[in-house]
Amino acid sequence: MPELSRTRAEEILKRARDRRVVVLGDVMLDEFIWGDVTRISPEAPVPVVNIKRESIHLGGAANVLANITAIGASGNVIGVVGRDAAAEKVRESLRKDGGVQTDDMLIADDKRPTTIKTRIIAHNQMVVRADREHRGAVNGNVESQIIEAAKRAIADADAHALIVSDYDKGVITPRILSEVLPLAYDKMPVLIDPKMRNFDSYRPATLLTPNHYEALRVTNLEEDSDETLSSAARSIRKRLGCDAVLITRGEHGMILLEGENDSVFVKTAAREVFDVTGAGDTVIATLAVALAGGASMTEAAVLANHAAGIVVGKLGTATVSPEEILGSFQ
Repeated sequence: MPELSRTRAEEILKRARDRRVVVLGDVMLDEFIWGDVTRISPEAPVPVVNIKRESIHLGGAANVLANITAIGASGNVIGVVGRDAAAEKVRESLRKDGGVQTDDMLIADDKRPTTIKTRIIAHNQMVVRADREHRGAVNGNVESQIIEAAKRAIADADAHALIVSDYDKGVITPRILSEVLPLAYDKMPVLIDPKMRNFDSYRPATLLTPNHYEALRVTNLEEDSDETLSSAARSIRKRLGCDAVLITRGEHGMILLEGENDSVFVKTAAREVFDVTGAGDTVIATLAVALAGGASMTEAAVLANHAAGIVVGKLGTATVSPEEILGSFQ
C-alpha cells in the first residue's frame, strides 16, 4: 500500500485552500426522515416508523461541492433544478453548506422536477428510499445553457479542476461532454464519476472513478478480484484514452491505474461503516482538491481513501473536514 505522511497531507490540503473546483452534474436534494420502529403494520408486513425528526442535505453533484468546500477549497456547481420548493431548498443549502455566493449556474427547467431522494431511517438503518425525479435527457435549450455555464466556469482564471458528477438523471449528455471536456482538459485536471449511458463519451479525461460493479459491468468481467479489476482498469483506460482509472471497492479499498504503470492497491482506511451514502462524492471531491493542490495521482488516491474512511462512519449524507482527514493519519 502506498504511504502518505501526515506532513505531506497537511501541505496538500493547505495549498488547496486557494483552489477552485468546478462541478458539473446532477444536482439533487437528499431528504432524511428519522424515527424508530416498535411494531409491524396490521395492513401489510412492513414496519411502522414513528417519525422523530427530518433533515435535508445537498445531494449528487451538489454534495460533491459541499465536500469540496468542507475540505477547504471553493467551487461552483452547474446543474438543473425544477421550478419548485425543492429547488429553493437546494439554493438555500448551497449558500449555507456549499459556500456558494450566487446560484447563477443552476438552470431552472419547468419541464422536470428537482430530484429528491427521501430516505426513512429507523434505528440507524434505512427502511426504504423514495425517489422523485425525471431521468430523461435535458432538452436542447437546457443543454445549450449548461454548456455556456460550463464554458464560463472553465474560462475563469481561478478554476483549477473540473468534476463531472454523472448520476444518470439526464443532465449529462454526449453533446455536453463533447463540447466541455476538450476545453477543460487543456487547462486543468478533469475527473469523472461515470455511468453506463454516457460511458464512451467521457473523453478526454484525466481520471475516471467507477466503482467495482460499474467497472466489471462495462468490461463484461465477473470476478471481483485484484487481478480482474486491474484488467478492467486497463481495459477502461485503453477504451477511453484517459490518463488514469481509480476503481473504488468499498471495504476492499481502491485500485489505481495511472498510465502504463502497474496497478496501485490502496487498502480501506475505514474503521467502522455505518452508511455509504455519498461516499463516492467524498472520494472524487478529495481527489480533485488534492490534484488541484499539487498532489500526485497516488497521493490524491491515498488522501481520498482516508476521507472516504471517515465519511462512511457517519450516518446520512456527510462531509469531512481537513482536521478529520489529518487526524486519521494518526
